[in-house]
Parts: sequence; structure tokens; C-alpha cells
Amino acid sequence: MEGQIHNGDLLCTIDKNGVATLALNQGDKFNAFDNHIIQLLITELNRLTHAANVRCLVLRGNGKHFSAGADLNWMRSMAAKDYEENLADASQLAELMHLLDSFPHPTIVYTHGCAFGGALGLICCCDIAIADIDAVFSLSEVKLGLVPATIGPYVCRAIGARNTRRYVLTAERFDAQDALKIGLVHFVTAPSTIDEKLSQVIGQILANSPAAMTQAKALIHQCSEQPLDKELIAYTSELIANIRVSEQGQEGLNAFLEKRDPVWHIGPKNAG
Repeated sequence: MEGQIHNGDLLCTIDKNGVATLALNQGDKFNAFDNHIIQLLITELNRLTHAANVRCLVLRGNGKHFSAGADLNWMRSMAAKDYEENLADASQLAELMHLLDSFPHPTIVYTHGCAFGGALGLICCCDIAIADIDAVFSLSEVKLGLVPATIGPYVCRAIGARNTRRYVLTAERFDAQDALKIGLVHFVTAPSTIDEKLSQVIGQILANSPAAMTQAKALIHQCSEQPLDKELIAYTSELIANIRVSEQGQEGLNAFLEKRDPVWHIGPKNAG
């Protein structure tokens, strides 16, 4: 499955190590998205979810901006449609956010230029976020008389209710350093060093057990959405027991004890 798939407006590549990259490719439109782009993303995420050789996903935008959020022409057309059509449209965006948030492998997003509205939802749905030092962010929906509804749960979970209140209600623009402070992004880097930073993070991921990372993501979701009760405690006990006796669990433990790299390790040799 290694190679490239070109949909024109969305590019997908998968390298020999199983690193998939989805690149928004409408730079002339600031990578603003409409129902067409949303459906392309849904289709590719579904395909990559079931691809046997994918180990992580990178999401980025080509051109000067990551994404300006919703396309204005699309928003104008939806304003003229009825409730049922708007509900179907909103459900499509909600499906995209859920697919990205629940993607079974590690996800990395790189944002540069502007990231407005729904684009912040994409960032919040990814596991690791890297921002260009000059990136600008905004939850601008209320300026248009709208609400960041479908992305709201993911934004609130990523930056907390207090920060969400501020940035949703003011609709102010904020920079990469503020995004770092509130936990929207994990790293801020200069354009000249983004490839180095991406390679570093990808290298860390490729050194880990694919099965363990998938289970870890599921565990994190479970922990963040459920109170610490007997059911969750039982789930965590069963999870580690299953992992320990699994093929990759056995390989990882044996590799550690034998001071060698496990079979899934890609990158510099680093036993122990």
C-alpha cells in the first residue's frame, strides 16, 4: 500500500515505514474546507484506519496556511438550506472529527499560517500538535453568529473549559506561544526546523509497539471519558493482562530482557 494517492484537493502518501501523510491541497483557498473536502478526509481516514501497514498519520496543509476553517461559499449555501440539510451537513463534520479523534494509530498535526474555526477541531483531535512559530489561531464562530458546536467537545477536552470559554467568547486571535501555553499545541518550531521536528517525533513513534500504542490510545479515551470507578479499574487490569500475553507484549519484554531492539523498531539501534 506504499505510495501516493492524489485527489487533487487532498493528497495522501504512505512511506516505506508506514507513515501516512494527509495534506490539504487547496492553498489558493487557504485550505478552507467544504462538504467535498470533509468527505475526502472521511474517505481517506476510513481507508487508512483499515490499512495493515500504517503506523502513524501526519496531517498538514500545503500552501501558506494550514486551514482557514469553513469555506465562505459553502457557509453561504448552507445558510439558504433548511434544518434537515444543515443537520446532515453538521453530522458529516462531526463524523470527520470523531474519525480523526478515534484513529487507531498515533496522529501528528503540523499547523502554519492561519488555523481558524473548524481547523482548530482538527488540531484538537490529533494526538501530537506542532505549530509554526508564526501560526495564528482563532475560534471565530461567534463573530458570524454561529457556535463551534461539532468541534466544541474536542476543543474543550484539549485546552480545558476555562480556556475554551475565553477563546470562544472573545473570538480573538492568538499566536503559537499562547497555543503552547494552553495546551493546544505541544511544540512550536521555526519553518526551517519543522522537518527535523517531525522526523524526531515520528522516529519516537516508530520505535514503539504498534499494538501497544493502539491499546494505549483506547485506554486514554476510556480514562478521559469515564470516572475512576470499579469498572474502569477492572478494564485497566484486563488490558495490561491481555497485552502482557500478546505477541507484541511478549516480544517487547523479551527484547528488553535480551537487550536488543524489538522487531517493530525502525530507526537507530537503541537496545535497552
